[in-house]
Amino acid sequence: MTPTPLRLVVAINPGASAGGRKHLADGVLSGLRGAGHTVVPLTESSYDDLVAAARRELDPDHGERPDALIVVGGDGMVNLGANLVAGTDVPLGLVPTGTGNDTARAFGLPHDDAEAATRLLVRLLEGEPTTIDAGRVLQADGRATWFACMVSAGFDAVVNERANRLSWPKGRRRYDVALAIELVRLPRISYRLELDGVASTVEGTLISVGNGQSLGGGMKVTPDAVLDDGLLDVLVVERLTRWQFVRLFPSVFRGTHLSHPNVTVHRVRRAVIEADGVAAYADGERVGPLPVTVEVVPGALRVYAAIGR
Repeated sequence: MTPTPLRLVVAINPGASAGGRKHLADGVLSGLRGAGHTVVPLTESSYDDLVAAARRELDPDHGERPDALIVVGGDGMVNLGANLVAGTDVPLGLVPTGTGNDTARAFGLPHDDAEAATRLLVRLLEGEPTTIDAGRVLQADGRATWFACMVSAGFDAVVNERANRLSWPKGRRRYDVALAIELVRLPRISYRLELDGVASTVEGTLISVGNGQSLGGGMKVTPDAVLDDGLLDVLVVERLTRWQFVRLFPSVFRGTHLSHPNVTVHRVRRAVIEADGVAAYADGERVGPLPVTVEVVPGALRVYAAIGR
């Protein structure tokens, strides 16, 4: 039994009941209860309903305020959680059960073993949460979206757009098929950038803004990004031929692409990204069309993570 039982709101990916994943969510709930915590599971049938239910539980006027919000799922669930608790004193915990799990990687959590991640979370709950930065995306219409790990606004976002339109295959393979389709086209994107007030134009292939290091299931696009340094790493990949891109792509998984002459990284507090016909994605979730302003908010998120431990 934990010496300090906590009241935990556990938001479970609405898709967890499909594809044989329900046992993963059940295992998380059992593990937390077995450690002596009071668990309030949220198992709504849609993301919108889940957000509404979690918001009610987090509302100070609703009743007893939870000691933490735990999300069970992939990066989309982390994005859901970050948008609920960033800027508050409620910490965020994570048990990754998705396909990419890039935020779990950034947090130093097991990203391919839900049971191990649950055991680690139980241990982390015995201590204090870690304070990290959060990112915020501001759209032209004034809407704001928080993110924990990564914003993409280039070829990777185009691949996400394609993957979301595909009905087959499922899981990670859908992203791979979308990648192959878009690689044939390899769109040329004319960017207008403003990085900490310095304006420029770039004929580019890919722009990513990292608070964490990876996207797409381990592609280390911003390998030197630090979660609590008060800065965002902006990766700019200038225009590449298809052959150059194919040669560069494997090095992104290793994080060794930064030496390429067409690749630069800028460390900034604020980035304005404009381009025609391109959407921005935050932690794998669609934000909306460019232009967007991406800014860092130091210390805005408290998380149960294994970084620095």
